[in-house]
Amino acid sequence: MSFFAILYMLATYFLGSISSAILICWLVGLPDPRQSGSGNPGATNVLRIGGRWAALAVLIFDILKGMIPVWCGYYLGLTPFELGMVALSACLGHIFPIYFKFRGGKGVATAFGAIAPISWGIAGAMLGTWGIIFLLSGYSSLSAVIAALVTPFYVWWIRPEFTFPVALVCCLLVYRHHENIQRLWRGQEDKVWAKFKKKEDSQGE
Repeated sequence: MSFFAILYMLATYFLGSISSAILICWLVGLPDPRQSGSGNPGATNVLRIGGRWAALAVLIFDILKGMIPVWCGYYLGLTPFELGMVALSACLGHIFPIYFKFRGGKGVATAFGAIAPISWGIAGAMLGTWGIIFLLSGYSSLSAVIAALVTPFYVWWIRPEFTFPVALVCCLLVYRHHENIQRLWRGQEDKVWAKFKKKEDSQGE
């Protein structure tokens, strides 16, 4: 791995450490997502506490901070392995942000953005897997875990040279969801729409 690639990875980590959920909630006067809802500074939790537009802004920002560094890395001549490490650095920044005491989000949107420049087909398969599982189960966390587990197989089939670094990214996503996996196993995980229903019921009382 070249010295330039290592510096580029560090820069990508610092970019990934910018938590859009925290900043956008602060800008629009919403509660700190680390202290509200699920406590996770990500788009899904911002959707719960602030509505669709704030969540959409967070989602777009998180996708772009994974997508832009990898896309630029292509034009800078980085090798497939180095590009994969750049993708991993973006996710590490999002999950363990240096600016926010290393307490970040789950990394799903950033991982999707980082994988998209590798192959739109892979990104589409990843998104499709997430969407199907979510529609069938209603669990955002389960959808993310299953998408992370099968994405390395999509990569191996379409762009095998990226299999190892993408597998590392996906392992990181599964690890970050370990608490959700435990709650799913115990039957204690809430469905996303169930939380909205509870909120509406409480407002109607």
